[in-house]
Amino acid sequence: MKKIVLITGATSGIGLACAEKFAANGDKLILTGRNEHRLAEIRKNLTEKGCEVFTLAFDVRDREKAKKFMSGLPDDWREIDVLVNNAGLALGLEAEYQGSFDDWETMIDTNIKGLLTMTRFVVPGMVERNRGHIINVGSLAGDAAYAGGNVYCATKAAVKALSDGLRIDVANTAVRVTNLKPGLVETNFSNTRFHGDTERAAKVYEGVKPLTADDIADVAVYAANAPAHVQIAEVLILATHQANSFVLARNS
Repeated sequence: MKKIVLITGATSGIGLACAEKFAANGDKLILTGRNEHRLAEIRKNLTEKGCEVFTLAFDVRDREKAKKFMSGLPDDWREIDVLVNNAGLALGLEAEYQGSFDDWETMIDTNIKGLLTMTRFVVPGMVERNRGHIINVGSLAGDAAYAGGNVYCATKAAVKALSDGLRIDVANTAVRVTNLKPGLVETNFSNTRFHGDTERAAKVYEGVKPLTADDIADVAVYAANAPAHVQIAEVLILATHQANSFVLARNS
């Protein structure tokens, strides 16, 4: 059965890969992101492949815009079956006592409050219809803090707690909740973290074959298409040579 899938942060990385994978699965897509031009390009590309796509250009940190866009969805796009809360980022790698207030606020407002905003606007309809699936893109970083990761790790620990809490809240319905926890994935993640320092970002992936955005998207599509009685509650996805946040075997 064709689903309506809403993906936040869909213009790059894991969000874009999810859009492509769900499109290939035959689903209808609502894609959100801050870059309206990029969203239009993606819509054109996916539409040419036969996918129905609706785009919404807004920042999940802007609750009023999110409310306006979500309440203004056309009738045939309102019954969202899958919400992929993907929008998120890491900024900086400084010690906690040296961190940037602006970076902290951006991470907290996007990774936690943005996820809550979209959950609040989408999930009530799922509960009312007694069907739906929320897929939150968390992180291995939510399991244990690593040097310099402090606030980012805290936001991803919050994603785990929010996923677990929501799963409790909807346990009396047929709505499912999944927390995806990727390890090292090569996207523009590190470039964003280091504020555009491409050389520094490249060093993160040296000597190891990291995961790709497609790898994570494959798991998201699998979870969304599991039998109705199966809830893939949490998935930790690591590169073969990564054991945890602290152990990563690199080629010398």
